[in-house]
Amino acid sequence: MSPVLSPDENKNTTGDEIESLAEFDAAVASGSLAGRRVQSVDLTDRGAALLATDTSGAVFLGCPMESGPEKKVRADGAFVFPPVPGLPFDPYRGLLYSPDALYDGLARDGYEATPDALAYDWFQRTRSDGDVFASMLRALHDDAISDALEEVLDGARVVGVMGGHATARGSAAYTAAARLGRTLARAGLTVATGGGPGAMEAANLGAYAAPHPDAMLEKACAMLGEVPSFTPSVAAWARAAFAVRERWPDGGPSVAIPTWFYGHEPPNPFAASIAKYFTNALREDGLLARSNAGVIFLPGAAGTVQEIFDSTTPNYYESRGEPVPMVLVGHDHWTRELPAWPLLQTLAAGRKMESRIALVDTVEEAADALARLSGA
Repeated sequence: MSPVLSPDENKNTTGDEIESLAEFDAAVASGSLAGRRVQSVDLTDRGAALLATDTSGAVFLGCPMESGPEKKVRADGAFVFPPVPGLPFDPYRGLLYSPDALYDGLARDGYEATPDALAYDWFQRTRSDGDVFASMLRALHDDAISDALEEVLDGARVVGVMGGHATARGSAAYTAAARLGRTLARAGLTVATGGGPGAMEAANLGAYAAPHPDAMLEKACAMLGEVPSFTPSVAAWARAAFAVRERWPDGGPSVAIPTWFYGHEPPNPFAASIAKYFTNALREDGLLARSNAGVIFLPGAAGTVQEIFDSTTPNYYESRGEPVPMVLVGHDHWTRELPAWPLLQTLAAGRKMESRIALVDTVEEAADALARLSGA
């Protein structure tokens, strides 16, 4: 199975970064915090340790602490970036989001009161007002998310699955995309999607279903089909997903990389690790750049077309090294409805990427095509 971990299980691998109380206590026990980066750890109950430990040159990012220890830490020459009150998100967070974190309070208060919805509301209020402080907070948050994503995906073979958000639960296309996600996960690949509804959710669901018997996925798709779309009710849509997770716990891991730029599309709850960004350009580039085992493009509209050619550019110029496989699914869709395939073929002609692209008719053929293009 994939090495991807859930956000709460993920351990930092850099050595200098401290992202939990357990890591903090281990560093104190070693005798020094000098030069370390402590990220979003509540140190209110660690005053004695801070007073007794060398913190020279350390950096504390959003770590609550009592005033006495804080004065001592500053006197040591450490940099202290205090928590920002009143925000619906932590700009210094050290871990990716989990579905439970983004949907906290859903069952009790509805979607509008969840951290995900509150962060989107804040973004809507601040995105165009020119406030440099809000811009800085968004940048800090997105940089922290990128750092956490690198840690989660360290050593993983990642395959991106792109597709339209409008693919309805209960449809044949949704079930097929879910089976694709399951096949990829069972092959030892880490499934990564844009994290939204539709085909993206289906692929994450498939990866979640990978450790379970085959019949589980069919039953889960039937359950979800009772709430086919996130409109008109995000709450009902999300609750249906959590009902599946509750009935079949201990699902397989995958990654979702959504954005509050498209905040009207809620994140799906089937990815173990959710890297949600404010800046869509960072999210798009990060998703495709990390798909080191290739990308599968299911039928979609403008967003999926953009992702095809965002992936094409580094393959064409080999700016990230050897071209990665690109598999387009749906002959009529990509040659007649939205004829991206002929242009992709023309661009690839005579270049290394020519042997790394394929057009297949069905989702069932996509995993085999990916393996063939990879030389597996």
